[in-house]
Amino acid sequence: MQNYLPACKIVSTHGVRGEMKALPLCDGAAFLAKFKRLFTTAQGGGECKVLGVRAQGNTILLRLEGVCDMDAARALVGRTYYFAKADARLPKGRFFIDDLLGCEVIDADTARVYGTLTAIDRPAAQDIYTVTDAEGNTHMLPAVPEFVKQLDPDNRRILVTPIEGMFTDAVNGDKD
Repeated sequence: MQNYLPACKIVSTHGVRGEMKALPLCDGAAFLAKFKRLFTTAQGGGECKVLGVRAQGNTILLRLEGVCDMDAARALVGRTYYFAKADARLPKGRFFIDDLLGCEVIDADTARVYGTLTAIDRPAAQDIYTVTDAEGNTHMLPAVPEFVKQLDPDNRRILVTPIEGMFTDAVNGDKD
């Protein structure tokens, strides 16, 4: 698990006073506004004081200490900034994706191990978990309460109740 996670990537300048337009790589402007500092490396180097964060459509507008004009902001275009996980406060029951990756996916009823969580995608209303089994096959699991019963990153496990065909061969549905 990483101690520093991507917060945003600078895509352009905004105005002449050093404000920058950035793509959020986290939960968005409201989440990012809670941080007093960001880092220029994924190892925690290059600490920068955050002076302001606000939403603008699907992007955020970011002000950092020491970035006072358009030229200084332009020099940072393309740079990714990181936040320290230790600085974040998540609501109960919410976890960082990084904390869930690598957890064993286990049947809540039978204790059968289906594999390891290897990816989390968000193509629509809910997350889709990719579970890789011991043979290297991948299985998709919608992250909804009907299937995901408990997330337990402290013990590196996720308890699930899958339907037939989710971790086995596909089921035709036509009965003889």
